[in-house]
Amino acid sequence: MKILQGKEIAERILTEVRENIAQEKLIPGLAVILIGSDEASRIYVDLKGKAAQKTGIDFRLIAMEEHITEKEVLDKIQTLNSDTQISGIIVQLPLPAHLDKNKIIQSIAPQKDVDGFSLQKTFPPVFPHALLELLKSAGTDLKNKQAVILCNSQEFGEMMQELLEGEGLEAQYVFRFQIPEKLDDIKNADVLISACGQKNLISRDIVKEGAIIIDGGIVRVDGQVRGDVDSDSLLDFPGYLSPVPGGVGPVTIACLLRNVYLAAKKSQ
Repeated sequence: MKILQGKEIAERILTEVRENIAQEKLIPGLAVILIGSDEASRIYVDLKGKAAQKTGIDFRLIAMEEHITEKEVLDKIQTLNSDTQISGIIVQLPLPAHLDKNKIIQSIAPQKDVDGFSLQKTFPPVFPHALLELLKSAGTDLKNKQAVILCNSQEFGEMMQELLEGEGLEAQYVFRFQIPEKLDDIKNADVLISACGQKNLISRDIVKEGAIIIDGGIVRVDGQVRGDVDSDSLLDFPGYLSPVPGGVGPVTIACLLRNVYLAAKKSQ
């Protein structure tokens, strides 16, 4: 089995971003709003900050108490929308239950929505594009290959399907509860992308020999980060696998910072 190392892909993207920022004499700024004290969120925000500093992006963390009002969050976003030193804004998810995620995310100015969540889609959504970067890193011809996307939401499924079809694949998305009835399609897939957040959802017995498996699932088990794939069952698998951790995580951060660079460039 060949492991698709996310750190190597991320480093390539970050190097390009750093060089472009230096050559174009840009001073991009990224503002990250972190609400509450979720440990995983804090770790992920810290990783974003360290990567930003390596590329020459100014990083501004706005930490808010868990019980902050929705109006206070929206007011802060409006201030950042008007701040000319801030190229991109993200709100770290998940949010406390009393806050309307969609309302808050959509209040970010489209030209600063570097996560790619805006309905106007000014920038490519970072998570789907990170999965695509991992897939392309396998270096195989993807034209006319069969792809299955395992997912929890129609929005993500359609977005990922569109990206894959843009690369010449024939793609379909399957909800997690549909897996038993779609098992033949899954077993025949040349490319299998999963983002369900369920431990051991994918095992050797439902994967085609030689397939490219991109694991975008994140689940915590006994304090450890795991993906959707039962990697132990694939130890001698003659195909490709992106691991969790070390796969989609670093590439997602790199894609985010690439969007920050693009936002700074557009605002010149």
